[in-house]
Amino acid sequence: MGEGDRVGIRRRSGSSGFITPAANRSPVLERPERLALTLLGTVLAVVLAGHLVLTSLGNAPLATPYGDGSREGDLVVVQGVVGSITPTSTGGHLLVTVNGTRVFIPSPASRAISLRVNESVRIYGIVQVFQGRREIAVRDASDVRGEEAVP
Repeated sequence: MGEGDRVGIRRRSGSSGFITPAANRSPVLERPERLALTLLGTVLAVVLAGHLVLTSLGNAPLATPYGDGSREGDLVVVQGVVGSITPTSTGGHLLVTVNGTRVFIPSPASRAISLRVNESVRIYGIVQVFQGRREIAVRDASDVRGEEAVP
């Protein structure tokens, strides 16, 4: 028996000097590695759960009412009556006014919604400036919602 066999290591046959651990190998993942994977899995589960909760809530909890203090890039909500609906000359987009506020609805969203003048709506979007004019840009058809008329 060689000296390497007594300390739990054996020489690999056919190779010169290459040493491999003996049969009683340690587990594939050591305790710190298992802990790291557990923490990573937990963080992933929390992030996924948060995403699902926020997606189900929609924009409502995060949006602020549109006003003079709204800055470019803010997520806002405007609620009121549709004053006009104008299709753009190209692209199938819509320009809508709600209580005097200009709202841009891109073509994918404009094809999925139905709006009428004098209809009460609640619209969520991002404040932007286009050709020097402030407007609210809708991101998705679900951001345009009809409202019940208040008697």
